[in-house]
Amino acid sequence: MGAFTAAIILIIVVLLIMGIRIVPQGYVFVIENLGKYHGSLQAGFHVIIPFIQRVARKVSLKEQVADFPPQDVITKDNVIMKIDTVVYFKVQDPKLYAYGAERPILALENLTATTLRNLVGELELDQTLTSRDNINSKMRVILDEATDPWGIKVGRVELKNIIPPEEIQRSMEKQMKAERDRRETLLEAEGHKQASITRAEGDKQALVLKAEAERDAAIARATGQAESIRLVYEAEARGIEMLKEANMDERVLLIKKLEALSKLGDGRATKIVVPTDLADAAADLTFKTEMLGFGNNTPVDGSATKKPAPKKEDPCCNDAEKSETTKHFANEHVDFDKI
Repeated sequence: MGAFTAAIILIIVVLLIMGIRIVPQGYVFVIENLGKYHGSLQAGFHVIIPFIQRVARKVSLKEQVADFPPQDVITKDNVIMKIDTVVYFKVQDPKLYAYGAERPILALENLTATTLRNLVGELELDQTLTSRDNINSKMRVILDEATDPWGIKVGRVELKNIIPPEEIQRSMEKQMKAERDRRETLLEAEGHKQASITRAEGDKQALVLKAEAERDAAIARATGQAESIRLVYEAEARGIEMLKEANMDERVLLIKKLEALSKLGDGRATKIVVPTDLADAAADLTFKTEMLGFGNNTPVDGSATKKPAPKKEDPCCNDAEKSETTKHFANEHVDFDKI
């Protein structure tokens, strides 16, 4: 009797151990009762009835990534290419996920391939290469609506790779190289243009600055010359005014006149200067020699009456002819250097 009781207790303990289920966080266990859906066990400690209840499927509630192999698609312009897609999804309803489709992931893969073929078949090659965002958004909407009966929520679809044929790839590489060469040529031309414009502007500014400098220098030289001329004339005017204020007599003027004649005779050129009044010139010369102390020492007497020089008769000329001859020599300036 005691052994039978112990055996029953041992069986009960074993059954209890077999009925214990611990569900991890982020998972849900689908429980069947004699092959019929009974419920879902959330994360935590649970006990089920052994041999009557069982865990039909362990479902992950985390977001999953399905990286499907490349699929052959044909574009509108009959270009065959391979497109690799990635689908991000989550299980929202564990019961629908367990009983909605036999193999939900395989069904999602096939649905993705057919949807991709339909969308790419409406586009040409260039549009396919440049419309990734548009294709991604359309595929997400279509897949999300189609997988609702399976308890799946599609959050995002991405075209991972678009692989065109080798001939198309070579053509695209040539086109890309030609485009880069064109951009390089345009950039070089633009740089040369900007450099030429900059040099021209620099030359223009240099010429303008040079012209302004020459203009300022010319103005400064003209101003200096005008100022010097003005100062000279002012000095001469002051000298004349001083001479007027000094009340000079005939003798001082005669001395100035002789000084001017002596300066006129300076230089290497041989000159003959005949005054208009020879008698006055002789008297002036006598007066100057007396002033300088040459000749006789007779003091100068301003009140003395000048004696006219004796006139010599010229047998060949009368008085009128003499006068004309004197005027002719007075107005002529003979330069022996030219002779």
